[in-house]
Amino acid sequence: MKTIKFLILSIMLISFYNCEDDGPNLQDIQSVTVEDLHAPQEGGQGQPISGQFTKFDFETGSETNSETDWDIAFRGTSIIVNGGISLGTNDEPERTGDAGVYIFNGTMAEMVVVDTSLITQDSSEGYAIASGSGNGWYTYTGPPTYLISPTPGKILVFRTRDGKYAKMEILSYYLGAPENPDAFSDPSRYYTFNYAYQPNEGVTNFE
Repeated sequence: MKTIKFLILSIMLISFYNCEDDGPNLQDIQSVTVEDLHAPQEGGQGQPISGQFTKFDFETGSETNSETDWDIAFRGTSIIVNGGISLGTNDEPERTGDAGVYIFNGTMAEMVVVDTSLITQDSSEGYAIASGSGNGWYTYTGPPTYLISPTPGKILVFRTRDGKYAKMEILSYYLGAPENPDAFSDPSRYYTFNYAYQPNEGVTNFE
């Protein structure tokens, strides 16, 4: 009888330690390519900019019309986050989450761990992703090409509205993501980008 009890206790202890070694059950990191997300705007070229932002949810990997369940939003070359406060431009959605962002200099593969100390949010002084050529995600070449091109080596690292993380590389600003876009013939304000989403709350690495 003592031998049987000892064997049962041993099996229970082995099972317990095996469970401990397994750790928590984590969801897999999601890697997604989004093609031709349209981000129209009205105005510009000296006129007030307006028009609804195109809102995007990293968890579902899709555009959304929800007033609350969005992480980032696009309008023209501007990208905002669902965190902080409005800059005060026309038609900005209300920020209801805790999203933020910073720019990592390197490649998607090199961006392994989120540096949470670098994350900033939109404010009345400006968007967390700065606008203007060379300031944020893009470079504007001006005449004669008038092209807007994603700046190589600029990875956008996001905290989502609900405290998870994502990293993004913008590939193109033109419909169909042409290898050699022509600003005079290829429709613009169509984002193609890769992103990786870490669905596990509090986990900051992408390995």
